[in-house]
Amino acid sequence: MGLDKEIKHLPEVLQDNEIICYLTSGLIEGNTWLIVCTNKRVIFLDKGLLYGLEQLEISLDKINSISQKRGLMLGEIAIWDGARRIRTKNVRKDTLKPFVDATNKAIEAMKNATINNVSTGRGTEDVAAQIEKLADLHNKNILTDEEFQAKKKQLLGL
Repeated sequence: MGLDKEIKHLPEVLQDNEIICYLTSGLIEGNTWLIVCTNKRVIFLDKGLLYGLEQLEISLDKINSISQKRGLMLGEIAIWDGARRIRTKNVRKDTLKPFVDATNKAIEAMKNATINNVSTGRGTEDVAAQIEKLADLHNKNILTDEEFQAKKKQLLGL
């Protein structure tokens, strides 16, 4: 599908310590895009023939849901971030599940790292500030009710 330009440009887009978990490609509004899941975000890249680079990204902590739809040979991935849905069509069927699984795994790893950072504290934060952070994560649906209550009890020493 002609993604050489996007793949060559990818290292310039990646941040320090950002690791690629999985990548695939598909059509967004008639153009072929490279879709990359990293340990920090999902990146969509389209480097045109005559124009520059078009880039969309969604931080993993902003993803509300990701879905896949399978056809006979091709499929579709949709990612919701609360404000918008990015729908990618004509994704190779054999890359659908691995991409969605890798994205969900990266979201879970980020969520667990955030929970651990909040629960261990940074030495200068008080319990109320840590509970506020947990509440924020809970309100963003990053933490479930059970996870929020368990960490809150742990912080309060109950």
